[in-house]
Order: sequence, then structure tokens, then C-alpha cells
Amino acid sequence: MKTLNDFNFDHKKALIRVDFNVPLNENFEVTDATRIMSAKPTIIKVLEDGGSCILMSHLGRPKGVQDQFSLKHIVSKVEDVLGVSIKFVENCIGLEAEEAAANLKPGEILLLENLRFHEEEKQGDIAFAEALSKLGDIYVNDAFGTAHRAHASTTIIAQFFPETKCFGHLLAQEIESIDKVMKTGEKPVLAVLGGAKVSSKITIIENILDKVDHLIIGGGMTFTFIKAQGGTIGDSICEDDKMDLAMDILKQAKEKNVQIHLPVDVVAANAFSNDAETQITDVNAIPKGWQGLDSGPKSNALFHNIVMQCKTILWNGPLGVFEMESFANGTIALGEAIAEATKNGAFSLVGGGDSVAAVKQFGFENKVSYVSTGGGAMLESLEGKTLPGIAAILK
Repeated sequence: MKTLNDFNFDHKKALIRVDFNVPLNENFEVTDATRIMSAKPTIIKVLEDGGSCILMSHLGRPKGVQDQFSLKHIVSKVEDVLGVSIKFVENCIGLEAEEAAANLKPGEILLLENLRFHEEEKQGDIAFAEALSKLGDIYVNDAFGTAHRAHASTTIIAQFFPETKCFGHLLAQEIESIDKVMKTGEKPVLAVLGGAKVSSKITIIENILDKVDHLIIGGGMTFTFIKAQGGTIGDSICEDDKMDLAMDILKQAKEKNVQIHLPVDVVAANAFSNDAETQITDVNAIPKGWQGLDSGPKSNALFHNIVMQCKTILWNGPLGVFEMESFANGTIALGEAIAEATKNGAFSLVGGGDSVAAVKQFGFENKVSYVSTGGGAMLESLEGKTLPGIAAILK
């Protein structure tokens, strides 16, 4: 696996695919610069070697050229984060972009305009990829968030750099973290899967059963498993058409000697509202008119004990409706347990949109080993798929 450390960028132009798809407010100010900060180590390494950086990214889902999706809005935030002034060019291909890249001196950074202003980016167009490739000497992919897409700038472009392509620090770290869970992790290995639907996690569950010793299933998925086993779940969310599948997963786990842990009690509410009345009930005896919206205190204690036994931990998905304060305790308790296990030497990887949001909201970001930056890409990796953006560098 070729990384930045395999190259010296002295007097070289690094063409870096970054993921600067950051949220902006109505004044076009960046409200969360995590993705820009994540790219900083790669960019600084190139500059310190004596090279220059040409950064390419998409922003949002524009239909053609739309000013609100212009990367010019993020220039000042990128400058703040990197501590270096940035040159910006109003296209990513063509004469203007080529001249700006050609004139770039060592130590300088050029940010190209939104790749998705061109339809050809998403189409994986080879001519568009070739036009981009003319801008740099070495291609660096550091955009894990888009590594599962076979777009021109993430995958197709790599063929124009047969010997001079590599992973950036962020993408290399993502690959290593997932490998630690899926291949090389110290046992016992635990996966915690939360979220609303079994259907969205089926392929992950089936793929990781061969790799884990313990599997905690929480969130809305719980109730499909409980109902399938004959429990009463009141008005809780349930995928009736996935009950056979839930039973099959329990059977597979038993055959593979994987211990599956479901909540034993829940915080049930009489409405989907932060102000609803609540009661603690057994998970398999929720009264009619009530719905389980968080794991209960016995479950939280049970999960804490399991987490503390494990040396490698993957967390994907919350244990309750953590966005509402009344139903956040299960997710917070799990975060505290994982933070404690990490402090004691376990390796912990958090990935997938909702769990990343929870980790940030409750201040666990620096208390776990690694927080993945790519939602969809992370999930596809856990499903066992080879991501096109990664495969293109390994070729």
C-alpha cells in the first residue's frame, strides 16, 4: 500500500483529492471544519517536503454551476485551518486551471472549483479525469468519504499516474482502522450495531459474524429481533418482513460461536416526543400504546460489562433516539464504556453518520481510538466490499 511516506514531494505538484464537502450556514460560513482539519496532515507533509498542493473536492449536489456550491466560500476557513494562504481558480479543468497549476511555486496551495459543476465527475468520464490529471505530478487520494464512488477524481484519474499515486494520511488511517477491526484486531472483538432498521445493516451483520466474538444489537433494530422471538413490543418500530432474517442471524451467530446481546429493558414512551411520559419496561413486555426509544438501565450495565471484556471495538449506530435528551442515556452510557475500555488499552473505531454525530455531541471524540470520516464508505468497507477509490490506488 503506497502512502505519502513513499514519496518525496520536493519541487513536485501533488494533486490531492480531498473531501471538503463541509456544511455551510445561510451566510456561507463553514459550521463544521472537521473534514478540512482531517486533510491537514497530508497537505502539510507535501509543503514541508518542498512541494505544492492542488486540492480538488466536491461540495453538495449542484445541478450545473450554482454559486451556493462554489468552493470560493470555504477559502478563508481552509486558510484558517492550514495557516497558509490559498489560491483559488474558478474551474477545475481547462486553460485557467492549467495555468494556475503551472505557476504554482513550492509551498503554495491551489484550490480548484467544485468538481461536480461538471457532470463528467459523477459519470466517471475518462476525458475529464485526464484533464484533471494534467494539473499535477503525483496523485494523492485522501478522500475516504467518497472512496466508495467510482467518480473521475476518486478512481478513474488514478490510471494516469501508474507509478506516482498514493494514499494520503487520512485514507491510509481509515484503511488501517477498518483492517484492525476486520482482520488484525486483538480478541475478543466486539461490534455494536444500532440504528433503526435491520434492513440497512443486514450485509454488515452477515459479513462481520466471521470476525467478531460479541455483537451488541441496539436501537430500533432491537424490536424486530424481540418480536421475532415472540416478545411483545407495543408500538415500537419493527420490520415485520425481516423477522425471519433476524431469526436466521441468531442461528448463524450460534453456529459461529458469536454471542449476540440484545437490550433486556428499555425506556418506553407513550409518544415519539422528548416530553412524552416514560416508563422502564422489560424489552419483551412493552405495553400497547408505548414504544421503546432507548436502552434501559439494566441493558446499559450489561453492555458496559461486555465492552470492558473486549480488546477491539467497532461502534456503528446509536442505542436510542439520542437527539432527544430523554432518550440519550443509553448512547451516552455506551460512549462512556467504550471511552473507558479505550483508556485501558482497547482499540475502538466509531463510524457511520449517527454514531459519529453522537460521539461529537457528547464529547467522546478524543476518547476513542479513531472516528471515521466516511459514512457510506465506512459501511461498504464493513460489508466487505472493495471500494473503487482504494482499489484504483492499489492497482
